[in-house]
Amino acid sequence: CVCVSVRERERERERETLKAFGDQVHSWTLVTSQVLDTAWRIAKGSVMLAVSLLVATLCYFRRLHLYLEHWLKWWIGYLQRKFKRNLSVEAEVDLLSYCAREWKGETPRAKLMRKAYEELFWRHHIKCVRQVKRDNYDALRSVLFQIFSQGLSFPSWMKEKDIVKLPEKLLFSQGCNWIQQYSFGPEKYTGSNVFGKLRKCVELLKMQWTEFSGIKDYHKRGSMCNILFSDVILEHKLYEALKFIMLYQVTEVYEQMKTNKIIPSLFRLLFSRETSSDPLSFMMNHLNSVGDTCGLEQIDMFILGYSLEVKIKVFRLFKFNSRDFAVWYPEEPLREWPEISLLTENDHHYHIPVF
Repeated sequence: CVCVSVRERERERERETLKAFGDQVHSWTLVTSQVLDTAWRIAKGSVMLAVSLLVATLCYFRRLHLYLEHWLKWWIGYLQRKFKRNLSVEAEVDLLSYCAREWKGETPRAKLMRKAYEELFWRHHIKCVRQVKRDNYDALRSVLFQIFSQGLSFPSWMKEKDIVKLPEKLLFSQGCNWIQQYSFGPEKYTGSNVFGKLRKCVELLKMQWTEFSGIKDYHKRGSMCNILFSDVILEHKLYEALKFIMLYQVTEVYEQMKTNKIIPSLFRLLFSRETSSDPLSFMMNHLNSVGDTCGLEQIDMFILGYSLEVKIKVFRLFKFNSRDFAVWYPEEPLREWPEISLLTENDHHYHIPVF
């Protein structure tokens, strides 16, 4: 009995020990679980915070990148506009490539233009074209650019007269005080200083023409043309000088007509119009608007060629397959006059063909 009792107490003691150990294990498990759960919540919160900060940082840097990219593009464009030469006569480009770019589609006009350009390329051996800035000076620009780039000399009548003195000559010798109403293209300047402004324009034309005609190297003339035809202020002065030269020639021929001298047919046509019956009406109704609201008309092209003693051959592409596809200004030029060529798609804007 005593032995049984001892064994029971030992078993009871073992059960209590196992129970205490189980309770301790459960307690440690619970604590560990709580610690791990707390640690996971802390780690999860930290990870979420880190991810949120990372996303916010990425968004910030993306916006910053877009802003800097926009700012950089603006400054690059500004600096390019500031320091890059804005050539009013562009470099040569392949004629057929230019045509393909400008005249796509299957409209009747597009087809006509493509055929006209092909005619220039294959029959007239024009391989390239120089695009000319589209404004109301572009006919004058196209002609003067070729005169300078080819190094052509002065017209014969300019060699005999000092063209710088022509404004005063019109006023004092021929009594043309109406010239004070001369308008300088978009500037629309009139007043007592017209003669001074005209004199400076003509003086600039004489100086530049003399310089270009004295240069024998073709490439050097080309480089100088690129410099000159990127200066808007100088360009406009040169074109106003050309306009005045035209006006002077109209006035000279008009005086000859009054003395019953034979005059070229193109001037008879000019003076037969109500809007240009004399030099004053020609200036007020036509010449003053050139460079401002309109360019040169066909009759003006005749006068320009006559005044500068050049044969201006114009390919009128919109007149393809007609007798007016290629015309001369003036129609009856002297043989010794040098030749320059233009092309136009509408008789308003002109480009320079390169053979």
